[in-house]
Amino acid sequence: MKRIQIYSLMFWAVILCSCGAKEQDVRVVKDFNFNWNFKLGSHPEAVKEDFDSSDWRALNLPHDWSIEGTFSKDHPTKPEGGALPAGEGWYRKSFELPEGIKGKSIAIEFDGVYRNSEVWINGHFLGKRPYGYISFMYDLTPYLHYGTQKNTITVKVDNSLQPNSRWYTGSGIYRNVRLVVTDKLHVAHWGTYATTPEISKGLGTVNYELTLQNDHNQDKSVKLVTSIKSEQNEEVAKVISNENIKANDFFVLNQDLEVKIPVLWDIENPYLYTIQTKVYEDGRLIDNYETPLGFRYFNFDAEKGFSLNGVPTKIHGVCLHHDNGALGAVANNDAIKRKLTLMKEMGANAIRVSHNPSSVELLDLCDEMGFIVQVEAFDTWKKKKAKQDYHLDWDEWHQKDLEDFVLRDRNHPSVMMWSIGNEIREQFDSTGVAITKELVSIVKKLDKTRPVTSALTENVPEKNYIYQSGALDLLGFNYKHKDYTGFPEKFKGQKIIASESVSALETRGHYDHFDADEIKRWPPAHNEPFDGNDDFTVSAYDQVSAYWGATHEESWKAVKALDYIAGTFIWTGFDYLGEPIPYPYPARSSYFGILDLAGLPKDVYYMYQSEWSDQDVLHILPHWNWTKNQEIDVWAYYNNADEVELFLNGKSLGKKSKKDDDLHVSWEVKYEPGTLKAVSKKEGKVVLEKEIHTAGKAAQINLTADKKEIRNNQYDLTYITVDVVDEKGVLVPNANHLIEFEISGGGEIVGVDNGYQANLSSFKASEIKAYNGKCIVIVQSNGKKENIVLKATSQDAIASNSIEIKVIN
Repeated sequence: MKRIQIYSLMFWAVILCSCGAKEQDVRVVKDFNFNWNFKLGSHPEAVKEDFDSSDWRALNLPHDWSIEGTFSKDHPTKPEGGALPAGEGWYRKSFELPEGIKGKSIAIEFDGVYRNSEVWINGHFLGKRPYGYISFMYDLTPYLHYGTQKNTITVKVDNSLQPNSRWYTGSGIYRNVRLVVTDKLHVAHWGTYATTPEISKGLGTVNYELTLQNDHNQDKSVKLVTSIKSEQNEEVAKVISNENIKANDFFVLNQDLEVKIPVLWDIENPYLYTIQTKVYEDGRLIDNYETPLGFRYFNFDAEKGFSLNGVPTKIHGVCLHHDNGALGAVANNDAIKRKLTLMKEMGANAIRVSHNPSSVELLDLCDEMGFIVQVEAFDTWKKKKAKQDYHLDWDEWHQKDLEDFVLRDRNHPSVMMWSIGNEIREQFDSTGVAITKELVSIVKKLDKTRPVTSALTENVPEKNYIYQSGALDLLGFNYKHKDYTGFPEKFKGQKIIASESVSALETRGHYDHFDADEIKRWPPAHNEPFDGNDDFTVSAYDQVSAYWGATHEESWKAVKALDYIAGTFIWTGFDYLGEPIPYPYPARSSYFGILDLAGLPKDVYYMYQSEWSDQDVLHILPHWNWTKNQEIDVWAYYNNADEVELFLNGKSLGKKSKKDDDLHVSWEVKYEPGTLKAVSKKEGKVVLEKEIHTAGKAAQINLTADKKEIRNNQYDLTYITVDVVDEKGVLVPNANHLIEFEISGGGEIVGVDNGYQANLSSFKASEIKAYNGKCIVIVQSNGKKENIVLKATSQDAIASNSIEIKVIN
């Protein structure tokens, strides 16, 4: 904590000196995540300014208390909500402000609190926000103390009304918090809006709408200097204006700028400019505000699908829920970047944020990494899906929440679609017409540059009232891939995207041996019995889906074949907590992901990589530890080759080539221990070779970190994959050894996971069983500048191992 206190003193010193004006110090945004106190339960007395919370738990934000709990089918969240506890919790933080800061405007900004948050400063009630995914800000200025008298922020979080979601939500202040200090005359919160009305190879025009807020009791005259900076920080455009702003008022200004030969933002080269606005009063810089800018143009066409910067582009998208596996709902930049990196390496170019406003970090990263994004506002309107869900807050809050959603996210170049709802029940009711028109009107009032869509399930036009509103620019349809061919006739002239598809079910590393062409629906219909597995697994062969969905191959073939389907968003990129279809408890997380909850790829990851990326791919499945003479279906996903030849212990089992719309090739092989080898060739030349080997007895633990160096900022993460291997280093595919961890130095364990959907051990333990040979441990820097040493051991007579992670400033 000492390091944080020193940092805080430096922070206030910067503000006190800022009237002399380093431009980066004029507007100060302070990380406000450190040194909070927390306590579960109801504590209304904590709103009092003199309340003593020193005996509460000390922690840093972001924080999700649900993920720290134990699993139980009796929790009111139910398995659909992750089978983890919810309830009520209170947070408090005290801080001092120097006398010299008087006269500044000071606000607190929350990126997300789940849910029903209420906030006080020094006993004064600031407001409430029921919706757990929305960002919000409160002005603290009128209620603050200066000098040695402390200020105290108190936050009540009430997630006790359950069930309020169809998936895991988490509980608490699970996203970041900032203190924002400005002059009383400043750029307003979310007060800029940049559009690019014209883009050509030679010129890019920018219309820049700027809202200034004057909290002074007198009129003010200011000079506004707006410039556009390249990624190399070179000024490429500039405009200056002088304005008079009335006391205690907002002032809206439009400025036009031109950039010669703009570099376009796209998925391969997501080039970002920065708009910088400087506000001067009497020659003194009083505010400095930055807005991201990307030059790109895109189009949805009823016949040709989607194009980006004039280039036809199939949207290869995945849906992502907000949880980060073993971290729960905690919004951590490294965790989100890892997910996006794995998606990018797979070949995905798009993300659908499901089914709520995302974290700021996700959209920032999508801007930087080059993803097309569909952001989504609501999973529910007035008609409920869960007893205590957002329908209870709809009438009072939907307009404010939707406006804030658009205002916050409209400057992200990655955002190219606004979704106003997912599988909304009003599509089956005539009330859906008026509500859809209202919501689209709210969005269009704030941004006319992007299409508005909704993820629909009803594809009979006369039965879908959201469609009948005529207000949507883009029709999103979920599932029912066999109906795609009829869409041009049903929805003449309409632009269409597969807003949600697949819902295939798989457990990493588990294989059931069905007939080669057999496809199963688990369950076959709602609440119907089915022949599942006693261990709550589903085969990793792509042969099982939920009854409303399809296998990965079934769905992608349908989308791939039709130009007028702009693209698809797979349900889902990763397994997520909650919604453990097809099984009851103890299953507590989903089976839908292309990767498991730990972020370990299932085999189908490589099917998408072979289809969606340009890199050479050859992947064979399953593992090679079976019973003598057992008949095993061997699959190969490949690309950039004409054929694949399979060898068992050096003997050729034949060559196979994909025919028509095949996405894999397969052989039926009588098992013999040894080496299975696949060789892909193009025009007779070897492209890739892959081998899998029969594993012997587990002998040792291998540790691999995704980052070998992290900063001592108490945020950075490294994900360490644990493999149980034999004496030759071959993964033991059925290993389930208990792995125990010890850590020293500048890090702490913040999560463990093995990806098994029915695992009930704690994510916050210092041990976990390997599942099908693998598990992960997540290590976070703890503020110490000492290298981290993580040791992994097992009591099952296998050799331990250690890994060292360098810690830097």
